[in-house]
Amino acid sequence: MVKAVHPVAGVLALAIIALFWLSTLVSELMLGADMVVLVKTTIPYGFLLLIPAMAAAGGTGFRLARGRDGGLIATKARRMKLIAANGLLILVPSAFFLAARAASGNFDWAFYLVQVLELAGGATNIVLLGMNMRDGLKMVAKRRVARMA
Repeated sequence: MVKAVHPVAGVLALAIIALFWLSTLVSELMLGADMVVLVKTTIPYGFLLLIPAMAAAGGTGFRLARGRDGGLIATKARRMKLIAANGLLILVPSAFFLAARAASGNFDWAFYLVQVLELAGGATNIVLLGMNMRDGLKMVAKRRVARMA
């Protein structure tokens, strides 16, 4: 069960973060203020899916890695710490700040400064999660080859 939950939770988390990021970028660059307000005020509700997906991916990843260390497992664990810190310290507070500002129509310099910070943090997490997915697929492929030998 854990082997099935881990990749599904990881892909779901990556997809949600990518959706947040792309929705923000498209609304800011191509759509009007009404869509920016809609996107920015909807993103915090997406945390109701994202946070459990991240927790499931992290928890099952640590369970799958139990008794093993080093190599790709250690690399993935280090990345997960960065992903979690970035999410908790930058992305979540930024999302709530931007949602409040957007809801009040306050698109001032602070809104755009935090928006740039959030886009950079989101892009960072997308890259790091993608790297973890790549390394997870490598680990699965190595196990398959080892079983066939």
